[in-house]
Amino acid sequence: MSPRWEPNPDVRRGRHVIYNLHAHLVFVTRYRRGVFNDAMLTRCEEIMRKVCEDFEADLIEFNGEEDHVHLLIHYPPKVALSNLVNSLKGVSSRRLRQEFTGRVNRAIMHGRFWSGSYFAGSCGGAPLAVVKDYIENQKRSETERGPQRGT
Repeated sequence: MSPRWEPNPDVRRGRHVIYNLHAHLVFVTRYRRGVFNDAMLTRCEEIMRKVCEDFEADLIEFNGEEDHVHLLIHYPPKVALSNLVNSLKGVSSRRLRQEFTGRVNRAIMHGRFWSGSYFAGSCGGAPLAVVKDYIENQKRSETERGPQRGT
């Protein structure tokens, strides 16, 4: 590598890929029940950190309130985000219900801990407008380019 190049710790390398993928995930408890306390949030973070390690992903940031949690995850491109989410929710639900039986009333939550839905947002990198301009301004001869959209 060039001595002028400063490596970025967020840019990871695989055998055939260089990547920097981050996702912001939000999981909400079933019926927005306020079940989390500090001990549960700490344990939830430990569980989710272990699941991320199993997927070769990193849990960069974790926080939550009584009815939801936020995660910032750095993951490799070989991981389908939906599979990671399913494992995070499934494993944490099972373990938290086992370990905090008194706080998680199964009858009220109908045997489920997390809501069936979740929020996933990509984050990091350049804004979409900058990427769009970059792609539009790549060098290509006018004969190859064809008609411009919007004209």
